[in-house]
Amino acid sequence: MIELNAAQIAGVTGGRLTGSARDANPVPTSVATDSREVLPGAMYVAKPGEHADGHEFMQAAFERGAVLALAEREVLDSSGQPYPAVIVDDAVLAMGALAAETVRRIRARGPLTVVGITGSAGKTTTKDLLAGILRQQGPTVAPQGSYNGEVGVPLTVFRADYDTRYLVIEMGATGIGHIKYLADMVRPDLGVVLVVGSAHAGEFGGVENIAIAKGEMVEALAPEGTAVINLDDPRVAAMRSRTKATVLGFSQDAAAAADVVRAEDPGTNSAGNPVFTLHLPGAPEGFPVQSRLIGAHHITNLLAAAAAAHAIGIPGADIAASLNSQAAASRWRMERTERADGVTVINDAYNANPESMRAALRTLADVGRGRRTWAVLGPMLELGADSVHEHDAIGRIVVRLNISRLIVVGAEAKAMHNAAVMEGSWGDESMFVPDADAAYEVLSNELEPGDLVLFKSSNSAGLRFLGDRIALPPQSETAGTAPAGEGREPA
Repeated sequence: MIELNAAQIAGVTGGRLTGSARDANPVPTSVATDSREVLPGAMYVAKPGEHADGHEFMQAAFERGAVLALAEREVLDSSGQPYPAVIVDDAVLAMGALAAETVRRIRARGPLTVVGITGSAGKTTTKDLLAGILRQQGPTVAPQGSYNGEVGVPLTVFRADYDTRYLVIEMGATGIGHIKYLADMVRPDLGVVLVVGSAHAGEFGGVENIAIAKGEMVEALAPEGTAVINLDDPRVAAMRSRTKATVLGFSQDAAAAADVVRAEDPGTNSAGNPVFTLHLPGAPEGFPVQSRLIGAHHITNLLAAAAAAHAIGIPGADIAASLNSQAAASRWRMERTERADGVTVINDAYNANPESMRAALRTLADVGRGRRTWAVLGPMLELGADSVHEHDAIGRIVVRLNISRLIVVGAEAKAMHNAAVMEGSWGDESMFVPDADAAYEVLSNELEPGDLVLFKSSNSAGLRFLGDRIALPPQSETAGTAPAGEGREPA
């Protein structure tokens, strides 16, 4: 975090200082919104939450070493005096203002390239890939996990300092105007748009509104910026008319124009790893890519990262070498575990929507040729009126891909099981269970050496933890728990 004292923070956020903050005028060295993650010297942001009010944990934050709070009201310590704090009307908006000022100050001190990444799927993987490329070129800051909202983006920015050369920002949204708010905060030099899918369609009011929202990324770019867009998605390709910035497209079409970043002969090897030849504008030769990720759907993410790196000026050989060396960096994204007893677990249950669910199932079918395959699927949330239809379609796809066994977990996903039965999965080929514990009992009793099992669901369904339990060797199985700091924002 760059050096700002309490008085400066109050000035940026329009807040007022409590007496102890005014007297000590502390300089925080980090920021935390969870009292359990406070480090000595931190500023604790006491924001009201969905399930708890951060002000109730003020004492715990200062006991862990906080020197300042950003809060919406005064909280008294054991002596009856207010904790040192900057009092603001809205702590989350204050975080945004402070993040914007942080970016402004870093830019004023030296070169900084800010990259914004959005899309209905693939944001976190693309962010991880691009950050991996850029770290070889200079100090790089990128989000932890999927910190991509009005809280996560400022937390990412606060990890930057005056030495930071590249700042990669993942941007999620659940409504029109959200991407604009985040982009106005960090002013990206490059904006990457991956795909427009049906994730959060219920909240947005339809896919067309999702396209409007995702396009706010390219609208926010200055004329000297670069919009990196997926030409294989018609809704994304149409965004070229919504920006004043230079447009750099990427595509899996080998016949795409010479000024497009493209993949020649895209596909997967026997292990399910994406393989293709990367072609970059202005480079006469292609660069072989054999990724360590799993699934053909990652070709889009690999191309997007390559295109953004190319736009920044990274040599093609360096881009390809980095893409070839990187495995999944964030948890529960096609995370593969080989158990000692011969069972293979693919845990892709951090999030789910119809597009990513289909991609994961196709990967399961491809990688599982000659093996018994299991799809353990939970609900895809926030689909609105299309929810039953979309779950029904997934159940039918499981049957058409000849996946051996389907376990559907939770009432909200039951339409998958019903559809699989209607499509021809009888007997024990498809099974509905009420919860993860019931699914665990089935898998514990019936998995055999050589089986391949996929876990996929929306984040709040929690199947990623079931995947963790199954991935552990049977003799050392313990209940899965969320690592500290993970999963506080939806993807």
